[in-house]
Amino acid sequence: MRFGVYVPAFGELADPRALADLAVEAEGAGWDGIFLWDHIRFATDTEVADPWVALAAMATRTRSIRLGPLVTPLARRRVQVVARQATTLDHLSEGRAVLGVGLGIDEWGEYSGFAEAATDDRARAAVVDESITVLLGLWSGEPVTHTGPHRRVEGVRFLPRPRQRPRIPLWGAALWPRPAGLRRAAGLDGVMPFDPVGNRFTPDDVARIVALVRREREVNGVDPEGPFDVVLAGDPARMPLPELAGAGATWALDSVMPLASMAEVRRGVAAGPPR
Repeated sequence: MRFGVYVPAFGELADPRALADLAVEAEGAGWDGIFLWDHIRFATDTEVADPWVALAAMATRTRSIRLGPLVTPLARRRVQVVARQATTLDHLSEGRAVLGVGLGIDEWGEYSGFAEAATDDRARAAVVDESITVLLGLWSGEPVTHTGPHRRVEGVRFLPRPRQRPRIPLWGAALWPRPAGLRRAAGLDGVMPFDPVGNRFTPDDVARIVALVRREREVNGVDPEGPFDVVLAGDPARMPLPELAGAGATWALDSVMPLASMAEVRRGVAAGPPR
């Protein structure tokens, strides 16, 4: 199992220089990844950092740690811009980028506050599914033509391709135990399930997630035994890590609380992962 730090870039953590310092400290302490929430506002009036700018700063200061946004809501992003940003981050980091994608939430008015067209989860899901198709096409380096209800591409070729092969790892968010997000993620490279009651996943939960993903991959002609990440966020110190790993979990992320102080986060990072 690999271990990461999952950071909301709010308040004291909205300083990209401080986040770059934090990434250096995480790498030195033995963490395998550091990931940023992707939001443009918070519930209260507070500072918020753009994840892509911060991740670029983090990439230039580190050498081995994985990094990326978790989770980018493709329904409120231009997919061609995300494709370009992710590819640039992958080259800048020399092949360490990860991209998490999902529907996003409107709890803080990130859709309704800006009159975004995708007004509910069903509408956002349709946009996300189509956006993933376009994203993968653009990453292929081949000319892409796509005409759909939400996205249109006319003979566009994006170069360079991402540094990683076959592509940047793409993790899909899923609201547990609803099956729709899991089915979407099954066609990608990993799943990051969220549990509304506090992300308290049991080994049985993970086994059920893995079984559903494998069935879905088999139905769609994808090797059900191929590489696939199951990414759990929460407090690894309270997780039954050996049992979760045995059930199929591959990452445990130490989820930092919104508006935590930088001093508090640095102490947790310095303690290192619970190997």
